Amino acid sequence: MLVLIKIKGKCTTDHISAAGPWLKYRGHLDNISNNMFIGAVNAENDEMNKVKNQKSGQFDAVPAVARDYKANKMKWCAVGEENYGEGSSREHAALEPRHLGGVAIIVKSFARIHETNLKKQGMLALTFANPGDYDKVQPSSKISLLNLKDLAPGKPVDCEIKNNGGSDKIQLNHSLNDQQIKWFQAGSALNLMKEIAAAKGGGEKK
Repeated sequence: MLVLIKIKGKCTTDHISAAGPWLKYRGHLDNISNNMFIGAVNAENDEMNKVKNQKSGQFDAVPAVARDYKANKMKWCAVGEENYGEGSSREHAALEPRHLGGVAIIVKSFARIHETNLKKQGMLALTFANPGDYDKVQPSSKISLLNLKDLAPGKPVDCEIKNNGGSDKIQLNHSLNDQQIKWFQAGSALNLMKEIAAAKGGGEKK
């Protein structure tokens, strides 16, 4: 899994999904996703909305790189610091990463409401067991989550970080309960509800 962006410093829901003129696209997820992470500071260059595409080696806007990864079936994560997702309860800040192919958000700590919103979208909301491990992740790192098939409440996730031929193994924590793990496995809470309805024979009936 690639690192789309390693975020430096504060990252509110407005950094993740900008408001202002973008709000006119609230009803069109693909359009509004063009604002994803455009306000977040990239730790690699201290710039906003400029990240390196690890496939091409070129710098581009964050949403453009995410779209390229998704088109090439390359999974990605974002890495951040303390109280990630603070601010408003804007659900697009969780919808957009999932829509553009994100799998996990790995941070030092989450704002509670945003963490829940990520879970509802089937995203893995993970925290460094050792906050200092944030420094082990580089923008060019390859991230492997090793035991997801055994994901269980209270059980840390083993993570391998590969950098230029070397690697580090760390642990990531999560606060998923049994129901939320099912959301992740289904792809989102809504997907799980559809599966349950279909199993009961109520699938596409109107």
